[in-house]
Amino acid sequence: MFDVAAFADASESIIEAGRFLYGRGWSPSTSSNYSMRLDAKHIAITVSGRHKGSLVPDDVMTVNLAGEPVQSNERPSAETLLHTVIYDLFPDVGAVLHTHSVGATVLSRIAKGAADVCFSDYELQKAFPGYDSHEGDLVLPIFENTQDIASLSALTKQYFFENRHVPGYLIRGHGLYTWGNSMDECLKHVEAIEFLIECELETLRVQR
Repeated sequence: MFDVAAFADASESIIEAGRFLYGRGWSPSTSSNYSMRLDAKHIAITVSGRHKGSLVPDDVMTVNLAGEPVQSNERPSAETLLHTVIYDLFPDVGAVLHTHSVGATVLSRIAKGAADVCFSDYELQKAFPGYDSHEGDLVLPIFENTQDIASLSALTKQYFFENRHVPGYLIRGHGLYTWGNSMDECLKHVEAIEFLIECELETLRVQR
């Protein structure tokens, strides 16, 4: 059983996040999925196929860490296991956001065959825990897009078990996943990564 009050709070935070991310153009239409931890065994997550700019409380549901609905007949996001694997690996994570921005989609497609994208010497690298200087690299892995979410979740679990400092990843031609200890921190990470992506794309434009 999960805490109903905690679910109500999480639902409101998810709804507000949706309005913000939709407003920035990072979660168009029914794309994207968002979640928050309720307790050690449950998360609140967006219901599949709901418009992220106009979410209401009924558009958020509870699942366990196996991705199974709890006290709901709704269908969770098809990518629920990509959320639960992060909560399972990182007990301190309080929120996971998956967005579908143009920048993340395009940059991951441009990097054909590349296993990651590397951001170097940007001041905003300091937005992430463990990165206290612009010096060095912030590397985000790129996973190939697939409808086999169980296999993809297994790949992400292995990667982040071995690379616990990495704050997110891209799915090629698809979008961004990132997380934080709270929804506010997670939104900060989305905003920082989107800035870095935009800088990389602008650099490619002016170098042509």
